[in-house]
Amino acid sequence: MADWMGWLVAAGLLVILELFTGTFYLLMIAIGLALGGIVALAGAGPSVQAIVAGIAGVLATGLLHRSRFGRRQRHDPSRDRNVNLDIGQRVTVPAWDNGRARVMYRGALWDVELGHGATPHAGDFRIVEVHGSRLVVANHL
Repeated sequence: MADWMGWLVAAGLLVILELFTGTFYLLMIAIGLALGGIVALAGAGPSVQAIVAGIAGVLATGLLHRSRFGRRQRHDPSRDRNVNLDIGQRVTVPAWDNGRARVMYRGALWDVELGHGATPHAGDFRIVEVHGSRLVVANHL
């Protein structure tokens, strides 16, 4: 098998593997391998092929990492409404004991604690975070 075929077969295998991961990083390495195959087809030696493939793969991966597709949003799932539908819901606290309380919410007893800036008074509160079976609440607006 010719050198250029080996490079392109390796690139094709990485593209197939990329379909299972969905991150685009293997696709960037596959681009580098394809460029190595193109350089091999042009008649360059094995060392030049490897250098071009390596540089192209690293550059493509770096560009992807800096793009909007490579940046992962660092969301705290305990505060994200899309992850936990309890966030933003109303809960009624009858009494507080040192910034903590037990309330009935959705048919079960939950521990409740005050969030930053909330004042302890009996009444309605808004859920701002969920940590396991503990609700963190703020004053209801």
